[in-house]
Amino acid sequence: MPESDPRVFFAAERTLLAWLRTGITIIALGFVVSRFGLFLQLLSAQSQTPSAHSNAHTSTLFGVMLSLIGAACIAVAAYQHGRFIATLPARDRPASYSRHWAVTLSVAIALAGLGLSVYMLATLP
Repeated sequence: MPESDPRVFFAAERTLLAWLRTGITIIALGFVVSRFGLFLQLLSAQSQTPSAHSNAHTSTLFGVMLSLIGAACIAVAAYQHGRFIATLPARDRPASYSRHWAVTLSVAIALAGLGLSVYMLATLP
């Protein structure tokens, strides 16, 4: 019987964390892009340029799209992680480890990204 190799489990954990960081970064970038539309709207109000208003809509929609992509990235990573950890034998997982915590918290972060996207759409300039 082969000996347990904890590196496989920890590699899976690092991969999940890398995807979480990537997804959170994409969500944050989407928020920044979306709020850049407000900056464009303020500039247009000061210079009375009507074309910046449509740019604000475009910026917000592009930011929402990025936030949705980030949330999807996290949700898919959580799903894949849960599936992979389920295939590991019990001897390769740490004692008293529950894969449900990592998946649940990842899904909660993905839902927060989805909620942020809805908020940005609701406050569309």
